[in-house]
Amino acid sequence: IPVLQIVKESQQQHGLRHGDFQRYRGYCSRRLRRLRKTLNFKMGNRHKFTGKKVTEEILSDSRYLLLILMDAERAWSYAMQLKQEANTEPRKRFHLLSRLRKAVKHAEELERLCESNRVDAKTKLEAQAYMAYLTGMLRFEHQEWKAAMEAFNKCKTIYEKLANAFTEEQAILYNQRVEEISPNIRYCAYNIGDQSAMNELMQMRLRSGGTEGLLAEKLEALITQTRAKQAATMSEVEWRGRTVPVKIDKVRIFLLGLADNEAAIAQAENEETKERLFESLLGECRDAIQAVREELKPDQKQREHSLENDSGKVSNIQYLHSYLTYIKLSTAIKRNESMAKSLQKALLQQQRSEEDGKRTPRPQDLIRLYDIILQNLVELTQLPGLEEDKNFQKEIGLKTLVYKAYRCFFIAQSYVLVKKWSEALVLYERVLKYAQEVQSGAGAYTNSLKELPDVQDLITQVNAEKYSLQAAAILDANDAHETESPSQVKDGKPLSERFETFCLDPSLVSKQVSLVHFPPGFQPIPCKPLFFDLALNHVAFPPLEDKVEQKAKSGLTGYIKGIFGFKS
Repeated sequence: IPVLQIVKESQQQHGLRHGDFQRYRGYCSRRLRRLRKTLNFKMGNRHKFTGKKVTEEILSDSRYLLLILMDAERAWSYAMQLKQEANTEPRKRFHLLSRLRKAVKHAEELERLCESNRVDAKTKLEAQAYMAYLTGMLRFEHQEWKAAMEAFNKCKTIYEKLANAFTEEQAILYNQRVEEISPNIRYCAYNIGDQSAMNELMQMRLRSGGTEGLLAEKLEALITQTRAKQAATMSEVEWRGRTVPVKIDKVRIFLLGLADNEAAIAQAENEETKERLFESLLGECRDAIQAVREELKPDQKQREHSLENDSGKVSNIQYLHSYLTYIKLSTAIKRNESMAKSLQKALLQQQRSEEDGKRTPRPQDLIRLYDIILQNLVELTQLPGLEEDKNFQKEIGLKTLVYKAYRCFFIAQSYVLVKKWSEALVLYERVLKYAQEVQSGAGAYTNSLKELPDVQDLITQVNAEKYSLQAAAILDANDAHETESPSQVKDGKPLSERFETFCLDPSLVSKQVSLVHFPPGFQPIPCKPLFFDLALNHVAFPPLEDKVEQKAKSGLTGYIKGIFGFKS
C-alpha cells in the first residue's frame, strides 16, 4: 500500500487543508468502521467488546494494514486537535502526549506487520519512514532533541531514497515530506548546540509558506529568547537627535529585532510572505506600544510637571511612545504601498489579458489604499514631541503630496472607465501639479524620498494617458454622432411595429431580442349602452275610473249587515 499517498490524500480531502483536525479524526473513525464491516473484523457486538489484533496469519488483504494505519492517523489527528486547544487549556497537553504515544504504538505495529514476506519492499520502507516520523513528533514534544533529530533524519533518508527510486511524479510527494521535516531537524540541531542552524531556520522563515506544524510557535519563541539575551545590553535609543533611555524589556526586544524584521521583509520571495512578515512586525509593535502605555499611566503627573519645567518638551517615556507609534505608522504605510504595487501589476496584466470567473482588481481598490496611507501621514504630523520639528513636518508634507498625486491618478483612471473624459482630464492636470510641487520642494529631502514611488515616472505616464484620453474622447464623440443616425437609432419599438423602417439592431441576434410587446397593452373598447326613458315624464294617460269597480264599504256596520243578510 502507498502509505504516504493514502495519508496525504485523506488529509487534504477531509479537513487538513483548512487545519480542521477534528473533521479528519471523524473521517478516520468512519473509515475504520467501514473497513471492519467489509473485512468482517468486528470488535464484538453492541453488548460486549471483544478485542482483536491483526496478525501475520490473517494478513491476506491489504485493507488489514489500512486498519492499523487509520488507527494511527486517528490518534495523531486527535493529538494535533488537542495541541490547538492546549494554548488556552494547558492541562490538555498531557492528553496530547498520550495520543501521540498511541499513534506511535500503532505505527510500530504497522512496521512489524510489514516485515512479512507478503508485503513488498516499497511498503516496508514507507512503514518505517511513517513510524520514524511519528516517533520524531513524540520526542519533539517531549523536548528530547537528540532522539527527535535521529528519528527525523531516518525518516528524511528513507523518503530521499524513495524519491530517487521512482518517477518524478511519484517523487514530488516524498520531496514535500522531506521539506516539511527539514525545519524540525534544524530546530533540534540548534537546541543540541549547533549555532549555525539558527541562520538556516531564519532563511526557512522567509520562504513562502513559512514554518508550519509543531515548529511555528517554537521558532517564534526561540527568536524572542535570542533577542531577550541581547536586550540586556541595550539601554537607550536615539531618534531625530534625541537619546531616550529604554527600560522596558518588551520594547528592547522589539527594537533589537526591528532591523532583522525589515531585512527579512526586503528579502521576501513573494507578496504573500511579505504580507505575513508585515503583520508579524505590526503585531510586535502594538505589543511594545501597549507596554509603554502601561508605563505612561502612573507617570501622568510627572509628565505634566516635566512639561511645565522644560517649556513644552515631552518626557522621555512619551517621546519613546511617539517613536514606537512612528514605527507602527511607517510600517503600515510600507505595507499598503507594497499592496498597491501588487495591485498595479495586476491592473496591467488585466489590461493585457482579461480573465473570466475571477474578481479582477479595479482602480477603486488602489484609491482606498492611498486614502489609508494619507490618513497615516496625518497621524504622523500629530505625534507629541514633533510638532515643532520643521524638517519632519516638511518631509511628511512632501510624502503627502506624492501619495496625493498617485491617489488622483487612480481616481482619474476610474473616471476613464466610465467615459467621463473631462473629469479625468482635470484630475490628470491635478496630478501634474502635485508632482511638480514635489520636484520643486525635494531639494534637501532627496534621501528621505528615495523609498517613495518615483514621481518622474508618474509624470511620464500621465502625459501618455492624457493623449490617449483625448483620442478616446474624440472617437467617443464620433461614435455618438454615428449612433444618432436614423439607420442605427432604435426608439424602443419592437420588431413587429417597425417593419417599414430599416434599422441596424444588434439585439436581434442576441438572447434578449424584442419582437412584440409582451404582455400586450390595454386598448379601449365600446361599453354596453345605457337606455334612459325620457318620454315617460311627458305622457298623459286616459282616465280609467269608470272601468274600475269601487270597493265595498268596510268596517263594523258592513260586517253586521252581512251577517243578517242585508245588502246595500
